[in-house]
Amino acid sequence: MEKRSFLSLIVMLVCCVAVQAQPKIWTLEECVKYAIQNNISIKQSELDIKTAAIDKKGAFGNFLPSLNANASHSWNIGLNQDITTGLLQNQTTQFTSAGANVGVDIYKGLQNQNTLRKANLSIVAAKYQLLKMQEDIALNVANAFLQVLFNKENLKVQKEQLGINQKQYTRSEELVNAGSIPRGDLLDIKATVASNNQNVIAADNALLISKLSLAQLLQLKDFENFDVVDDTNMRDGNNILAQTPVAIYDKAVESRTELKIARTNLEIAQKDVKIAKGAFQPTLQGFYSFNSRVAYSDRVVSIIPNTLNPTSTVGYVQGTNQNVLTNNFSPVLGNPSPFFNQFGDNKGQSFGIQLSVPIFNGFSVRNNVERSKVSLERSKIAVEQQDLDLQRNVFTAFTDAKGALNAYESSVVALEARQGAYNYAKERYDVGLMNSFDFNQSQTLLTNAQSEVIRTKYDYIFKIKILEFYFGIPLIKN
Repeated sequence: MEKRSFLSLIVMLVCCVAVQAQPKIWTLEECVKYAIQNNISIKQSELDIKTAAIDKKGAFGNFLPSLNANASHSWNIGLNQDITTGLLQNQTTQFTSAGANVGVDIYKGLQNQNTLRKANLSIVAAKYQLLKMQEDIALNVANAFLQVLFNKENLKVQKEQLGINQKQYTRSEELVNAGSIPRGDLLDIKATVASNNQNVIAADNALLISKLSLAQLLQLKDFENFDVVDDTNMRDGNNILAQTPVAIYDKAVESRTELKIARTNLEIAQKDVKIAKGAFQPTLQGFYSFNSRVAYSDRVVSIIPNTLNPTSTVGYVQGTNQNVLTNNFSPVLGNPSPFFNQFGDNKGQSFGIQLSVPIFNGFSVRNNVERSKVSLERSKIAVEQQDLDLQRNVFTAFTDAKGALNAYESSVVALEARQGAYNYAKERYDVGLMNSFDFNQSQTLLTNAQSEVIRTKYDYIFKIKILEFYFGIPLIKN
């Protein structure tokens, strides 16, 4: 009983390990979503949106008053004037001063308003840029995904062909031993098997490289255990080829992100012109200032008669030359006034408005306006160019999709014909009516036809995806 329980535990552990070792099978939708979430370039574009949001905060801050406080404390050491005697003497004095200033723009040629509007447009442009990058990543992932599927099917074809030729080699050995066919035919079959082995190795390497490319787009490190689903849908489910190129173009004009980016950049350029022109207008600012100071030196609190020198001569009476005397007093020094008392007694305030009228500034404002107008013209040309590029891309994509469908249908017909020719050649070879060289040629033509069907199949799928992309049909469901 214990032995049976132990064996059951071992079986469970082996099953768990086997389950954990199975690689994750990725769908196209999973690949696209994962790439969008983890791609480095997309993360950088998300940071651009945050930067644009910070710029908007700065533009909004232009409407708010500016408030600045200042404070200083100084020591004056050396020959200074004694405020109690008025004499110069070596001493150390200390002073503290503090103040605050408030300023606000009342009128600035509407530059603040236009700067805020430009900041809002910059956020929109950054979001469009992020969306454009996500769309590009999605198309690149879809292309890489289909390349993996193509290589998987191609590897399957090469392995099937190798298996057929290996069976044919075994059958030829029996025929050689029976004397039905010459030994030279067996050597031809052997060479064909060796060539098929090389094709299998090359196809396997191509599959590994395509998986590596897709894994790198997804920012995956464990690409060796990476695999995708084999499900492909050849049907034009959205019937996109039933649309006309003009209808697809009209739809693309409304929805394509690159055109939205160009139009938003045009609006930004228009705001830049208004901001530059605003510098021609006068500016009006309001201001308010508060300041106070504190001294730490002794102060005169009272005076008393000078007993050592009670009087001093200040002049003479004309005619009698009699001295004119005045009483001498000595100051009585006390400690400095309390800090907050001095701060309140010495405070001062000022407020008002300041008007600034630009008259001549070395053509700097005029040059900025002309420079912004040139940028505006560039943006207009960029919108026109994007529209022309979009029109050309839509018509090209429609033509490519039609051509890819025709190529696929033709390759299917060719494959059916090559399969019939191969079956006929095999029948003749089995009864000795065809030599090995001609039979190998028939096999090679069949393999090429199978590969061509696979190639045209995935070429058609990808070009249909591009055409749907221009028509506004998302690559994956949200």
